[in-house]
Amino acid sequence: MDQILVTLIGLLGISFTYWYFLGKREKTVVAGDAIDIVVEGGYSPDVISVKQGKLTRLNFLRRDTNSCLEEVVLPDFKIRKTLPLNQKVTVEIIPKQAGQYSFSCGMGMYHGKIIVSDGAAPGKNIPN
Repeated sequence: MDQILVTLIGLLGISFTYWYFLGKREKTVVAGDAIDIVVEGGYSPDVISVKQGKLTRLNFLRRDTNSCLEEVVLPDFKIRKTLPLNQKVTVEIIPKQAGQYSFSCGMGMYHGKIIVSDGAAPGKNIPN
């Protein structure tokens, strides 16, 4: 009986660990001409789909007083912007190539992703 109980508890622990760490799915938000990104304990939304060659405005609004989130960095676009508390800061990008591009806070602790599509399959969720 003890072996069965230990086995069941072990299986429950493994299932919970898998669900918690690997079971989360990214939700991709499709951006039109502009998208609002709330900066509070991270970025929301943190995965954004945009079209290749189209001007897109990323409107960051920082609500978190954490000093790490005072800055947003888009290294592939050579952009670094300061995000004042409770003020909207617009970052304009025109992605030239399809692919995935990251953005993060100034310290690299909080991350987001921009998925650039060539327009063939807009609005699909793309797994990581």
